[in-house]
Amino acid sequence: MATDIYSLSISARLTLDMHSLNNEGGEGNQIQTRMVDIVAADGRLYNVNAISGDMLKHIQAEHLYRIAASNEALPLCAACKLFDANRISADTAYTEQIKGKSDGEAIDLMVQTCTLDDLEGNLITADRSTPRKSVAEFGWVVGVPVDEEGRELTTTGSYFHVKYASERGGSARDAAKEEGARKANLGQIPFHRPASSGVYALVSHYEIARIGYNDIIHRYGLDDNARLARHKALLESVLYTFLQPNGAMRSAQLPHLVDAAGVISYSTDVIPAPTVSPLNPGYPRRRRSACRLRPTRRHPCGSLPSTNLQRSLACGRPRLQVRVGNR
Repeated sequence: MATDIYSLSISARLTLDMHSLNNEGGEGNQIQTRMVDIVAADGRLYNVNAISGDMLKHIQAEHLYRIAASNEALPLCAACKLFDANRISADTAYTEQIKGKSDGEAIDLMVQTCTLDDLEGNLITADRSTPRKSVAEFGWVVGVPVDEEGRELTTTGSYFHVKYASERGGSARDAAKEEGARKANLGQIPFHRPASSGVYALVSHYEIARIGYNDIIHRYGLDDNARLARHKALLESVLYTFLQPNGAMRSAQLPHLVDAAGVISYSTDVIPAPTVSPLNPGYPRRRRSACRLRPTRRHPCGSLPSTNLQRSLACGRPRLQVRVGNR
């Protein structure tokens, strides 16, 4: 029997080895990985490797796009069919249709036209400023600096690489000089690239009841069957985000996903599913306490994608007839 779900959240610790999924750029021949400052549960400040929530949401959105592109029940606007980052804002047919219409009518048309814009959000800026808040919310995935005994759990190293050159004789050196004059970078180029390993804390939240919901005029723009189809597609894309965490430098540094364990919680009425950061070593216990606020449920997941995760993501449905905005 399907369970009505108002909101759903995931708190998990991921063990990732030798990855470089999110980098800030390069300086000379050194690629710089993304580092952030955090305050851990012990109250101390740490500088740790991280993956931005933007990166994680892009990964999830790409999986959702692929799911929708292969399912006629999940319509996409003209721009999203090309996975345009501007989404429906780049759909000229849509921008023409909303001229002279109210913001509420513009959101209604957006929700009915495109699955990606409905679930991932957008801001229409053509002659207006009309927001569509995302159903999916992702926090930074940050390295857990130390365990309860003070042992380091996350580290980043820099590794030397050089482009292979099959010929190293005089003719090759002459060619390199000529190449240097035109700066085509055809010779042997030494460079350093990072790789990080460790335990990472992940939090995410999904406002399931807002699927197809127009926040401006406070009503649903889709029927129940359409909302259920999008609900299933959204949670399938979340599952794929764990199975295939896309990102930078995967062609030669495909991450080792060693383990992922955490807690999934969901609410069945107008109360947010609780989220406690896995930076806190006691997060499963604290989340259990938060779940005593009824009506919420939690499912511990010993290893993702575990049976519990798949069951939690597959068996629910968006809660029907919930007024999310002002009553």
